[in-house]
Amino acid sequence: MSENNIRKIEFAVTAEDDGKTVGEFLRKSGASRRLITKLKRCSGGITLNGEPARTVDIVHKGDTAAVKMQSGEPLDVNPDLRAPVVYEDDDVAVYDKPVDMPVHPSHRHRFDTLGNLFSAQHGDMTFRPINRLDKDTSGLCAVAKNSFAAARLSGSIEKTYFAVVCGKLSGSGRIDAPIGRYAGSVITREVRADGQRAVTNYTVIDGNEKYTLVRIKLETGRTHQIRVHFSHIGHPLAGDDMYGGDISDTAFQALHCGELEFALPVSGKQIHLSSPIREDMLRLIRK
Repeated sequence: MSENNIRKIEFAVTAEDDGKTVGEFLRKSGASRRLITKLKRCSGGITLNGEPARTVDIVHKGDTAAVKMQSGEPLDVNPDLRAPVVYEDDDVAVYDKPVDMPVHPSHRHRFDTLGNLFSAQHGDMTFRPINRLDKDTSGLCAVAKNSFAAARLSGSIEKTYFAVVCGKLSGSGRIDAPIGRYAGSVITREVRADGQRAVTNYTVIDGNEKYTLVRIKLETGRTHQIRVHFSHIGHPLAGDDMYGGDISDTAFQALHCGELEFALPVSGKQIHLSSPIREDMLRLIRK
């Protein structure tokens, strides 16, 4: 195992876990079965008190079990890209992604993505985005630096979005409508009876006769969920022409991931991050 981009995480065995196998203890500590299986094939991937260990070995109070991981599937690098880093440690980096930047490369976007920037900053680390944002959605995007962190963070990040929707809304609401793929399209989604359940909660913050700024919390995470749901209730996002939004006042969809809250993968410490709503979105409700 090369010494480049290696992350070693140690776990102290307490009386509660005395007598468990190494495999059982690591799974309880947050390591996925997939990661443990992968590390079993690596020399020194799993250790107990500094010595190579098998998953069937027994741990005792006072022991230290450790996993040693190497990340090594980089994307093409592009150091000319810019996205502020709002938080970073050995396991996770959180970027404030600008509008008009895809998160992951595709056949149409090979070198202009957050992944290309991450690879330029972190050598041969694998790019593992946890909350993926659409190209024209701005805001906070968490990236795990190793497979342990990815498993711990996946599905556990609390996200708050802010959107400017067309028309006048008041109060708060809950949209509970299933979402599925639009017939004949790979990308477009729609509300349909045979879709997956999707629930969006919103609270109005401010607005005028033409636009409304809303704060959004999701109970599910379907593709294009916010965009589809607000279009479904007759208030599509400003700038979102795919789902019927008015594009006369903005060139980009008015959607921003403004808050993230999560527990750090190893220590469990709660982290709360915020990013200010884009100025071009705020201008819409001042008109």
